[in-house]
Amino acid sequence: MAKKFQRVRGMNDILPQDQKYWKHVLGVAETQAIFSGFQKVSTPAIESAELFKRSVGGDTDIVGKEMYEFKDKSGAPIALKPEGTAPIVRAYLEGGMASWPQPVKLFYADWMFRYERPQAGRRRQFFQFGFEVLGEEESAADGELIGIAWQILEKLGLGQMHLAVNSIGCGDCRESYKKALLAYYKPKQKQLCGDCKVRFKENPLRLLDCKEKKDEKIRNEAPVMLDFLCVDCKAHFTETLEYLDELEIPYNLESRLVRGLDYYTRTVFEIWPQDLGSNFTLIAGGRYDDLVELLGGKKTPALGFAAGVDRIIEYIKEKKVPVTTEVIPKVFVVQLGQEAKKRAAKLLFDLRGQGISAEAALTKDNIGNQMKIADKFGVPIALILGQKEVMDKTVIIRDMNSGTQEEVRLQDVSEELQKRLPK
Repeated sequence: MAKKFQRVRGMNDILPQDQKYWKHVLGVAETQAIFSGFQKVSTPAIESAELFKRSVGGDTDIVGKEMYEFKDKSGAPIALKPEGTAPIVRAYLEGGMASWPQPVKLFYADWMFRYERPQAGRRRQFFQFGFEVLGEEESAADGELIGIAWQILEKLGLGQMHLAVNSIGCGDCRESYKKALLAYYKPKQKQLCGDCKVRFKENPLRLLDCKEKKDEKIRNEAPVMLDFLCVDCKAHFTETLEYLDELEIPYNLESRLVRGLDYYTRTVFEIWPQDLGSNFTLIAGGRYDDLVELLGGKKTPALGFAAGVDRIIEYIKEKKVPVTTEVIPKVFVVQLGQEAKKRAAKLLFDLRGQGISAEAALTKDNIGNQMKIADKFGVPIALILGQKEVMDKTVIIRDMNSGTQEEVRLQDVSEELQKRLPK
C-alpha cells in the first residue's frame, strides 16, 4: 500500500467549506483599507534573517525560538517571515517610498511562519493582514489607526471587544524606566522563570511580557512605565487617548502591556474578545518610530497593527457569526439528451461571461435528479433544454417558486433573466 501523506504539523488546509470565512474577513479588511486610503503591498515569504534579528530583536521569542531560519545554497542566512512590519519597512526603503509624499499608508495580507506549539488560533503557518503608516508622528494617526482596527472587528460582527492601550515611551524615558525595573527585579531573580532570568540580563522591558503564572504577582507589582514618561511622550499619549474618547471607543489602560517585539515605541495596543481575555488577542500593534532608521533610512515616525486571520475565523465559527459571502447561483441549467447537454454547456459559459451566476449538473441525465440539485442550490430560476428546445433554438424558463414555465428564444434568455432575477 502506498504511503498516506499528512500535512505538516501546524500547517492547515483551507477546505472549500471554510473559504467563505476567509473571503468575508479579508473582504472587510481590504474594503476598510480602500476606504481609509491605504495602498496594498506584498512582500516575499523569504527575507534576510538579519532583517528580523535587527528589527524584532535577537532575544525575542519570535527570533530566538520561533523563526524558521536556514541557509540557502549560497550559504546566505534567510528566514521565512515571522511578522509583517519589518519587511514592509524594508520595501518602503528599497522601493523608494521614503521620497513619496508622507505619510505613506500601506496594507498587506500575507502568510507568516513561526515554529511554535500549535494551539487554539495559533499555527506554524498563519495569515495576517496589517495596516502600516510611515512618516506620521501626530497622535491623531494613533487614534485613527486604532479606530480602523476597532471598526474592522465591529463590521465582522464579533461582539464585545476589550481594547488595551499603553505607552512604552521613547528611548530616552525608557532608559529611566529600565533602571527602576532592574532595581525592582534584582532581589527577586531567583523566583523568576528561566526565560525571565535571561530577559533580566538582556532585555528587562520584556519581563512584563512574561506569560508564566508563577511570575504574575511579581509582574503586577512592578513599577509602571506611565510614571516615567518624558514630557513629549506623556503629551503624545494623552492626546491619543483624547482621540479615542472623541471616537467613543472604550479603552482600558494596561500599564504592563509592552508587546513582544523590540521595535515598538510610545503607543502600544491589543484588542481581544471580552469573553476570552488577552491570550486570544485578535489585533495588536503600536508605534515603531525608530525602526526605519534602524534599517538604514532617515529618522521616520511610523505605526501599524496586524490581525490574526486564523484566530478571527476561529472566533467567528465559535460564536456562530453569520457569514454570507458565498456566491449563490441564481440560475440552474437543466438538460436532457446529448445535444441538449452541449447546448447547456454553451449557455452556462455565456451566462457566466455576462456576470450571471449559473450552475448545472452536466454529468446527470435524469431531469428529476437535476431539479433536486437545483432545489438544494435554492436558485429562483431554472433553464430547461431538451431535444425540442435545441431544434427550435429556445429555452424553457421555470420559476422555481411558483412552478410556472415559459418558452423563450435562446437569443433572448439573458434579457429575460435580467428582468426576472432579483437585483
